[in-house]
Amino acid sequence: MTLSLTSKDPARLSVDAVVLGVAQQDGSPTLLDAGWLPKDLRTALTKDAAALGLTGAPDEVRRVPATGLSAGVLVLTGVGAADAITSEALRRAAGAATRELAGTASVALALPADDLASVTAVAEGALLGAYAYTRYRTAEAKPAVDRIEVVTSRTRDGSAKEAVARAEVLAAAVHATRDLVNTAPNDLYPAAFADLARAAVKDAGVRSLKVSVLDEKALAAGGYGGLIGVGQGSVRPPRLVRVAYAPAKPHATVALVGKGITFDSGGISIKPAAGMEAMKSDMAGAAAVLHTVIAAARLGLPVAVTGWLCLAENMPSGSAQRPSDVITIRGGKTVEVLNTDAEGRLVMADGLVAAVEEKPDVVLDIATLTGAQVVALGHRVSAVMGSDDVRAEVVAAAGATGEQFWPMPLPDELRATLKSKVADIANIGDRFGGMLTAGVFLREFVGGTPWGHLDVAGPAFNERAAHGYTPVGGTGVGVRTLLGLIEARAGR
Repeated sequence: MTLSLTSKDPARLSVDAVVLGVAQQDGSPTLLDAGWLPKDLRTALTKDAAALGLTGAPDEVRRVPATGLSAGVLVLTGVGAADAITSEALRRAAGAATRELAGTASVALALPADDLASVTAVAEGALLGAYAYTRYRTAEAKPAVDRIEVVTSRTRDGSAKEAVARAEVLAAAVHATRDLVNTAPNDLYPAAFADLARAAVKDAGVRSLKVSVLDEKALAAGGYGGLIGVGQGSVRPPRLVRVAYAPAKPHATVALVGKGITFDSGGISIKPAAGMEAMKSDMAGAAAVLHTVIAAARLGLPVAVTGWLCLAENMPSGSAQRPSDVITIRGGKTVEVLNTDAEGRLVMADGLVAAVEEKPDVVLDIATLTGAQVVALGHRVSAVMGSDDVRAEVVAAAGATGEQFWPMPLPDELRATLKSKVADIANIGDRFGGMLTAGVFLREFVGGTPWGHLDVAGPAFNERAAHGYTPVGGTGVGVRTLLGLIEARAGR
């Protein structure tokens, strides 16, 4: 996939499709920056808007004959309210267009893009929307758009060119994260994930980017009781992958910890069958961490970033951990396992302790951790908890990059619900406020290190209709926010 900037007349571009924005104004659709359209076509579109079903609403994509244009088809994409065309509105409109145009080789986007923010948004949205996962298709599947041109007057602007280069790195990271999440669990188990991480680091070609892997023997020797306990029910043992980007003279050090449960059956506390197939996505946090670190390295950011991928498969068997087992997390804290389906926090505890041991400036974890997150915030808004300043930093990074993270508290009184009769802490507490209780549990393993906990349980895997630049299946959520936070730290 390639993306370039062009200042040519959109009417004369030799592409398969040219995209025009439509906004909502006073209850009617209005064409955006459409002066380049032949007059007859512009008049017909305005006159026949109702018949064509044009409203300008977000996610609305319509194809019409490209009469008088060099392009094969004219595509109209909804941007929303004309008086509120934000960067994110443009990002989603561009993404909706390229997503709907799967199977089309070349596309030009003639959306409003005459300042740096809008050029960046259109480029990002177009690339994020141009995604297709076809690994398991034996019949012919529609490939993603291959060539994208963004129409803008800023073709000679160095900042715009840099924004496009960054957008390509960002989209590659999001797409790679989606690919991992979409991979079937019989192909993506802990050892396979570790091998893919090694390959991805090698392919990045950055000398300051390194990867190391602890297998089950090394984990046992190192006292990683959470990973060993969760993974012991599977014939495919756990792994802890460390991916480290170490530039010369870094401005800051950031640690990222990702939950990587390659399939979550619930273990002995087995889940209901309905919906269990989506549990292949329980490694979305680890996937986001891996590709955020690689993206930071490819961009050459002056921040040392270390990612910890906590990989295990949670299965029921004669060797699986049981409710009432007591395990010892790295560092010595003991946990009574009251529910084996609250396994993510156990592997994350090991990863957090390992990350904190290296004394980073900040540690951020990202996990599809609780169903309570979906109850609280739905399928499109993620939660962030942790240190007040880090929580605010995550929200700011999310806002700047177009993701939705909502700040949530960690009430001290919830710690009492995690009391165990036999161990230092239990792995579950009250059902109510379950998302917050999980965060309180994780807080036990970060000490005084500034920390943020990102719960992306709902937004990481889209089981509903595609929207904007978001496909069905793995979404890649969290990559943009984490990378944005690292970039902000680089500029301090």
